[in-house]
Amino acid sequence: MRHRRPYDSVLDTIGWTPLIRLSRVARGIRTPLYGKADFFNPGGSVKDRIGMPMIEAHEAAGTLKPGGVIVEATSGNTGVGLAIAAALKGYRCIFTMPDKMSQEKVRLLKAFGAEVIITPTAVPPDHPQNYVQMAKRIVRETPGAVLAGQFENPANPAAHVATTGPELWEQTEGRITHFVAGAGTGGTITGVARYLKSRNPKIKIIAADPQGSVLAELWRTKGEGHPTGAPYKVEGVGQDCVPATLDMAMVDEFISVSDKDAFTMARRLTREEGIFVGGSAGMIAHAALTVARRLDDPEALVVTFLCDTGERYLSKVFNDEWMRENQLLDSPHTSIESVLGNKDASAPAIVSVTTGATVRQAIRLMALHNVSQVPVMDGAVCVGSVAESQLTSQSLADPKTLDKSVGDVMDQPFPTVESDQPVESVAKLLSKSNRAVLMRKDGVVQGIVTRFDVLEYLMHR
Repeated sequence: MRHRRPYDSVLDTIGWTPLIRLSRVARGIRTPLYGKADFFNPGGSVKDRIGMPMIEAHEAAGTLKPGGVIVEATSGNTGVGLAIAAALKGYRCIFTMPDKMSQEKVRLLKAFGAEVIITPTAVPPDHPQNYVQMAKRIVRETPGAVLAGQFENPANPAAHVATTGPELWEQTEGRITHFVAGAGTGGTITGVARYLKSRNPKIKIIAADPQGSVLAELWRTKGEGHPTGAPYKVEGVGQDCVPATLDMAMVDEFISVSDKDAFTMARRLTREEGIFVGGSAGMIAHAALTVARRLDDPEALVVTFLCDTGERYLSKVFNDEWMRENQLLDSPHTSIESVLGNKDASAPAIVSVTTGATVRQAIRLMALHNVSQVPVMDGAVCVGSVAESQLTSQSLADPKTLDKSVGDVMDQPFPTVESDQPVESVAKLLSKSNRAVLMRKDGVVQGIVTRFDVLEYLMHR
């Protein structure tokens, strides 16, 4: 059993992460689904496994000397894995990262003493400002520097052949039938697949890919197509070209997943399973659930990969405001009755006048209750409306207006909406010429909701 004796360094704690059954998000599905919780690694992600092996490969080749500089293009997690190993080895680190990556990752890398250079996301793979091209240029211009090379270094998949694959085989007692992972560099899925298929060629390897990545389409067309990628929000997975460390022949199926499905599943894993993971883990788990549901076989065993901790995405995936700004979170259905319920309870629910009231009386009534407009009612029916600004302007222009009846000067009636109507649809009814709506419940008008009321609700939601 692990942790019974002290370790020589933090590097010895990498690997042998738990395998956890996901019974709540998979409720109602007969196929057992497990998650390999690699966020238990000391750096919080699966990439801890490849940091030291890639450095040692450069040392063995003689390209990395004592006091040298490790440069890498990273979405963040590989940088952390390299930084941990470099801290113990005494190397300096420089990392390039696309600007779509979370600020938590940037700060984390800097905490380990690394230099971080941010590059634009929306540039082609061969553009000088692309994060990979930028890293290669830094290596050329920096004495003693090497590119760790997670996208082409064979030590990347080899680390998973040596560790992750054997762990899964032993933890499932050889019963694993389907392994689902993402493909960023492709090292994890390639290395695990090579080991598992060496033990049982019938094991299926499924790659989850973000919608917008070209990998799924290239796999489906056997590399003959020329797909055009599109922007996506999930970090650390998907590509705009096939990395050398990804062996597409090892993959039996690709499943494309939207940002919304990926982030929704990440939040579900956190809230239903108590497992705090990032968007890529959510993406992979969504694909794994698709596989498990389709199999509907209690004798099968599906393993998904929980690749990193959700702490790296507090400003994004777990930030409701950011999610809504990016149209990734459905707004809860809030009825107009809820907005009415938030109004000052000390004021009357509805202040109104009749057609026979004078303009003078209407202005005094609005001043008394500090309202800007009132409906004109004939019994339970709204027949018109008056606004303080309108009555004031008319009265200043012609003082005789003060003694006119409201029925002579009123504007069109306010629309009447049912109490369960969503706030967003009511907001569309409000305009400069239509300042308020009346709310009706059980056939009775019970209150008035103004443009200001709805705006205040939207601002504080």
